Amino acid sequence: MNLLLIAEVLANLAFAVSAIIMLPFGYAVYLGEGMAALDFIVCSLLGLTVGGILKQQGEMEENADIPVREGVAITGLGWLIVNLIATLPYLLGGYLSPLDSLAEAISGLSGTGAAFIDDLDVLPRSIVLWRSLTNWLGGIGIIVIFMALLPQFGRGGMNMMKAESTGPSADRQLPRIRDNAVALFVVYMGFTLTAIFTYWFCGMDGYAAFSHGLTTIATGGFSTFNNSFLHYDSPLLEAVASFFMLLASGSFGMYVLALRGRNWRIVWNNTEFRAFLALFAIATVLIMVDLMTELDWDFFKALRYTVFQTASLGSTTGYVSYDFDTWPSFSKGVLLLLMFMGGCAGSTSGGFKIIRLVILVKLVRAIVWQKLHPNMVATIRMNGEVVPGQIVFNVARHFFVYVMMDVIFSFFLIADGISMIDAVSVGVSTMGSVGPGFGIAGATSTYAILPPFSKAVACVSMFLGRLEIFTVLALFTPEFWYKGKGW
Repeated sequence: MNLLLIAEVLANLAFAVSAIIMLPFGYAVYLGEGMAALDFIVCSLLGLTVGGILKQQGEMEENADIPVREGVAITGLGWLIVNLIATLPYLLGGYLSPLDSLAEAISGLSGTGAAFIDDLDVLPRSIVLWRSLTNWLGGIGIIVIFMALLPQFGRGGMNMMKAESTGPSADRQLPRIRDNAVALFVVYMGFTLTAIFTYWFCGMDGYAAFSHGLTTIATGGFSTFNNSFLHYDSPLLEAVASFFMLLASGSFGMYVLALRGRNWRIVWNNTEFRAFLALFAIATVLIMVDLMTELDWDFFKALRYTVFQTASLGSTTGYVSYDFDTWPSFSKGVLLLLMFMGGCAGSTSGGFKIIRLVILVKLVRAIVWQKLHPNMVATIRMNGEVVPGQIVFNVARHFFVYVMMDVIFSFFLIADGISMIDAVSVGVSTMGSVGPGFGIAGATSTYAILPPFSKAVACVSMFLGRLEIFTVLALFTPEFWYKGKGW
């Protein structure tokens, strides 16, 4: 384990985050929010101090290779350091307790968007902007943004991206790692700017449009209002948000290929994205029929709210335009399944990921066919290519661990006094980076009401869910830190 190399990269990451904090600092100065501006300065200085200490201990040759083990360590520890720095604005200003400050930071950076504060109106605008920025930084990935904006960190940068990526594999669209990171970042930035200007054109003020543009493309779900999109009660804004939430649920690598080749058929021919849209359409129809039957809603009312909430929870964004906790049990069951499945691999969405679901379904079908035809050689294909056996194994392994983590976290919440249904909802929502759930953490509630132990469980669940479990678990394996171990 090359601890000097790890310290060097983590130092640069701490410096970068400290620089980003200057954005809400500038906004605080512009608005005359003196105490908030002072808090941001202190946060930035603390981040620079951490970076300086690590820099003194670190050492890395130019274009040095970053092996697998070091890449995993940098990603896991890097996310931890950034989360701790992101905690400081809430803590130093006295807006939240230490635990709630940490939970709010993890919720933002993981893209969960679960609020651990009861009333956003008591926060300075610059702090609310910081919440939105944490959503955006964590959306495409801290490491991806870091690699896109800062110099190349060697061939091993791919190992850092693999450790942070969402999905069974980290595909490369361009030969060079940094070029790939830059291309992903450019698409991410382009979608974000488009969303911001579209929101502004459709009636949001500049501050709200900027904040919601950040959190929509990041599928994070933080809003500038306590009641999210209920504040506007605007079908137009809901339609715009639904479009961008679905857009951000697709693989950004897929968009890079489509834009570079100027061939948008790549998007439509993508098996995973088509499956995602198909599931979205099926869920929308099922919930609409249920609402029209059980609640006697007319077609257009059912269409409006169903499309938005299906897109919101299916993309794991977590915006709210209606209290879906009051919907019939069948509709809530469909929404819970969408929260579990999530969006596409390589997107900003959380959840189990559609590509894994498709591979599992095809695996079951292949097993059934082998039972009927024992001599048949079964293969699983995605986008016209055979899926390697190792990836199929990884998907099955991830499914088992993902479900077990949901069960374990739900059990901990139940042990802390949360009802079973509410505990399952919170477990699925935090592991899937969704945010709202049902019951105690429903559409019109916040996580502030949770007991302290349940908040700590939610923190762990959100952190594990964003880094897809194994990157974090590896750090707690004694063999991971031993010298001479083969990695």
